[in-house]
Amino acid sequence: MPENRRYPWAGETVDAVDEGDAQYQSPVQTRQAAPRPMLSVLDAVALIVGVVVGAGIFKTPAVVAAHAGGPGLFLLAWLVGGVISLIGALCYAELATSYPHTGGDYHYLRRAFGQDMAFLFAWARMMVLQTGSIAMLGFVFGDYASQLLPLGQGGVPLYAALAIALVTMLNLFGVRQGKSAQKVLTTAKVLGVLSIVVAGLILAAPPAPEVATDAPPRAAFGLAMIFVLLTYGGWNEAAYMSGEVRDARRNMVWSLLWGIALIATIFMLANLAYLKGLGLRGMSGSEVVAADVMRRVAGQGGATFVSMLIAIAALGSMNATTFTGARSIYALGQDYRPLGFLGRWRDGGSTPANALLMQGSIALLLVLLGAWARDGFVTMVEYTAPVFWFFFLLAGLSLFVLRTQEPERPRPFRVPLYPLTPLIFCVSCVYMLHSSLAYTGPGAAIGVGVLVAGVPLLFLARARQR
Repeated sequence: MPENRRYPWAGETVDAVDEGDAQYQSPVQTRQAAPRPMLSVLDAVALIVGVVVGAGIFKTPAVVAAHAGGPGLFLLAWLVGGVISLIGALCYAELATSYPHTGGDYHYLRRAFGQDMAFLFAWARMMVLQTGSIAMLGFVFGDYASQLLPLGQGGVPLYAALAIALVTMLNLFGVRQGKSAQKVLTTAKVLGVLSIVVAGLILAAPPAPEVATDAPPRAAFGLAMIFVLLTYGGWNEAAYMSGEVRDARRNMVWSLLWGIALIATIFMLANLAYLKGLGLRGMSGSEVVAADVMRRVAGQGGATFVSMLIAIAALGSMNATTFTGARSIYALGQDYRPLGFLGRWRDGGSTPANALLMQGSIALLLVLLGAWARDGFVTMVEYTAPVFWFFFLLAGLSLFVLRTQEPERPRPFRVPLYPLTPLIFCVSCVYMLHSSLAYTGPGAAIGVGVLVAGVPLLFLARARQR
């Protein structure tokens, strides 16, 4: 028999659901339209690839090449990044299949560490993580859209704002429209990357022999890994789809594994093409490695094509990030009565409409912040990185906590080599948290400050609730 359970943020007592249920129902959700399983494995893989294969693969390889120390170490860095991402995906596969829920990390942190930590995560995701990522992708889109159609001074933030408004409206129309657009954008993006692979590996002539130079300091390889893992970042967003994937206990595992495998293959092929087309020295001195490879093969027309490709990639990543980000804001509204308007699900389009509008509004404010700063893209990376890796670490630790607290919970997928596998993942998160604080500028302090600002808000909300 279910027991009565009080949900402190909702302020009422309801019948608790059985712990083995596929989807935990919050008090508000039981009275309203709820997410329906409408996504297939193909839909989920398209969203994962759409989030990860974005602007990073066109911007970060030059920085990695400058610090890797040699072609072999350069390729090793990308291989290690894929392995770490796969380890993290295995951890998330257990969490997502054992606790399928639209709230994703928010749901895991709530069960493992309590409502207060979950609230801070949802606050950070709404104010820093997801909205900062959307704004960052908006600036990438603006940079390359301005190459195709310049709008003068202020054109980049204007393009960024227009892109955010576009993808927000697209997702407001509904899941069917959003996922269909994502398939088109992801397909165009993958085909475009493959064209660069063909150009670099087959058509480009070998670069001039490089003059041997002293290898950079050993610590530089660690700096290179920061940019590699930044490029791989985003696969965890699949956790927010677990409440809307058909047969989630089985299909979420395949969605994560197929997604990571496809992403790692694309990245390795793209970097092999960059190496063959430009060489390590040529890459390290390039601001736009993809455009430079295509310029060697097809002239300025090739460079223009790559600019279009990167704009499409940024738009596709923004669309997928907007889709998943609104789900955690929706989950916050489900559990916190003062923000209950964010937890309303519009059954007509099967979308969290209010959460989407709130997310888009905050992202537009961050575009203003980036426009005020010298480099909007860099400012957004600094703004999000420390907070992201802090909560990523907590998500990894939640696997240990939930295994201890709920040993009888059905786990359709168990992470192999437990506890070694999640321990490696947590150590990687600690390293990245340290690096994101050590190698970033003032934007990191602003992001951490916004996170800390949620603490008094939490205490105020608890006092008002009592």
